[in-house]
This record gives sequence, C-alpha cells and structure tokens, in this order.
Amino acid sequence: MKFLHAMIRVGDLDQSLDFFCGGLGLREVRRTQNEKGRYTLVYLAAPDDAAEAREKDAPLVELTYNWDEHDYAGGRNFGHLAFAVENIYEVCARLQAAGLTINRPPRDGHMAFVRTPDMISIELLQKGAPLPPTEPWASAPNVGSW
Repeated sequence: MKFLHAMIRVGDLDQSLDFFCGGLGLREVRRTQNEKGRYTLVYLAAPDDAAEAREKDAPLVELTYNWDEHDYAGGRNFGHLAFAVENIYEVCARLQAAGLTINRPPRDGHMAFVRTPDMISIELLQKGAPLPPTEPWASAPNVGSW
C-alpha cells in the first residue's frame, strides 16, 4: 500500500493556493478542470517531492474547488495534513508575517499547527530532532482551536 494524496475541499482556490504555495511552499504539479462537473482539481507536492510527483506517484494534496459551492462546514473537510519542515521557526515566522495565526506555536521546537483559509488544520513537524526552545515561540500561547 502507498499513500497517494489527501483531498480537501476549498471555498476560494486562489486564497488556498496563496496559503499552500505562497505560505507553506508547496508546488503545483498538476491541474484538471472539468467544465461539465464544474470543478477544478489542483495537485500539490512538497518541494522535496515535486520532481518525483511529476514523473510518478508521490504524496500529494488535492485541492478540490467546486465552482458553485464555497462554504464547507467541518464535517465536509477532515482532520489535518502534516508536513515535515527544515526549520519550524522559520516556517512559522513566514506564515505569521503573511498574516496567518499560529494556532499551536512550536514551543517545543517540534510541532506547530496553523489553519488554512477553509479552517483545515495543518500540522508542521520539525524534520529530525526538535530545535531548542526559542522565543517568541517558547512562551507563545495557543490561539483558537487546531
């Protein structure tokens, strides 16, 4: 068995691509538009997986944008996506500078949570060993739910 992709429905494709590509740094590897079904599928890969994703199967995130539906309650999305990152503090700082809330800051140098514009939780995990606790993250409180 091999993991292929995780699908989430998004209400605003451009806003979601800004989050996933501009904020998290994922790369678009494939896009399909279906006029008859009135939807667009965008497949994203982590930077380390992008080349492999274009050639063969690699873990992907599928953003499903239904042209006529824009609001999804929590029951129509799912738990969270998880990504290993090179430096959790740098990624969280970049996301925060872009105006995003870090719901669960990386106090431990290992794990953080943020939410997409459609309120999907994204878990960020430090690749390898946790980084030493560093301010402002070490004392930052949780914000909202994650």
